[in-house]
Amino acid sequence: MSAVPADQQHYAELDRRMLAAARSINILPTVAWPASLEQRMIAAYDQGRYALPEVHYVRPDLGQVRAELVAVEREAQTSLSGDPIGDYLCRTAASWRIATELLEAVGSSGVTAPSIELYGRPGDAIPGSQKSNLDAARYFVELSDELGADLLADDVCMDISAETLRTDLGRTLDEFFGPGRIVVEVDPELTAKAAAGATRIRLRGGASFSEYDRHQLLAHEAFVHSLTALNGREQPLLASLARTSPRVTATQEGLAVFAELMSGAIDIARLKRISLRILAIDMALNGADFVEVYKYFRHCGQGSADSFHSAQRVFRGVPLTGGAAFAKDNVYLSGLLTVHTFFRWAFKQQRMDLLRHLFAGKLALHDVITLQPHFEAGTLKPPRWLPPWMQHVHGLAGKLAFSLFVNGIHMGQVQADELSLRL
Repeated sequence: MSAVPADQQHYAELDRRMLAAARSINILPTVAWPASLEQRMIAAYDQGRYALPEVHYVRPDLGQVRAELVAVEREAQTSLSGDPIGDYLCRTAASWRIATELLEAVGSSGVTAPSIELYGRPGDAIPGSQKSNLDAARYFVELSDELGADLLADDVCMDISAETLRTDLGRTLDEFFGPGRIVVEVDPELTAKAAAGATRIRLRGGASFSEYDRHQLLAHEAFVHSLTALNGREQPLLASLARTSPRVTATQEGLAVFAELMSGAIDIARLKRISLRILAIDMALNGADFVEVYKYFRHCGQGSADSFHSAQRVFRGVPLTGGAAFAKDNVYLSGLLTVHTFFRWAFKQQRMDLLRHLFAGKLALHDVITLQPHFEAGTLKPPRWLPPWMQHVHGLAGKLAFSLFVNGIHMGQVQADELSLRL
């Protein structure tokens, strides 16, 4: 790994201090529900016995951590001098500071405000559009309902066990990243079907997976979340680029869903699930309780287990009686739309370098642009690994060129009879 230039040592030290403080901040594990509680409640709901789950959280004491982050933020601010690395450190330390406020309020409605500050609100406007994230969610749900009957007619075969998938993914990842670099494990306590870190991917024990799930896990978890973390570990100056800070969550999740789109690992049902969670966050913020949100997911066609898991995601860390929500799931659709727009813009500007640098670590779109002088100077390294779909520039360019053109076609101006004459 390259040595840090003398004039950047101060930033490297601030980054180390920030990362050391952030190690005590574990958002999702702190707000997670035990798998045993979910199993009991799902069984009760299947029998029509609806009650609010009783969830207990342990509030961490993060006062000292927050004080250190405030100090890092202040020092980065005073030493900016026009250097974008100082801005990066200031923004990142601030997001971790907000995360401490969220976690110290766990179990109360006080989680809502900091989670919205970190992840956004369903009604927020989409950059470059007069539409909101909520509008986009409604659109994809309606589109899925219109098309779903035909598109989902083929049965999905869920015949791959977590243990079988672990072996298969391990073999594929060894071939791509090198032997033993990423370990795949089965975790019976995992709430999500899968979760990824830099060197470990976990699969939920007892879950069954399809070939489509395998494709999606590789595109989303392995070739974005794990890949960007591993590339971040290669950075000599900013070790924090190997960890997802709260402020980069929207870009990282949006990039992961965009990767599904580019690699053919997403379908309209997946877009509907993402969109329904945004609508459910909005419901919870407007007073719906856990059972009402659960029944909403059931009404929209999800099974009992999926509906419980989806409702649980909305109410992580907050009271279940309504009026509060954990807003993280807001980022998937807004992030996808923003990343898609960024790719189209970069392609139009012939800046493929920006797109490659997006994989150099856990970066926000803002960082990719502002940190370009450091990529050009070699202070920051280009990514060692790129997803398979990013390695074929001509194919990516073709998809983006097509989307650039067709986005100029206004469907409201196209008459159905004109289409029918040409079909």
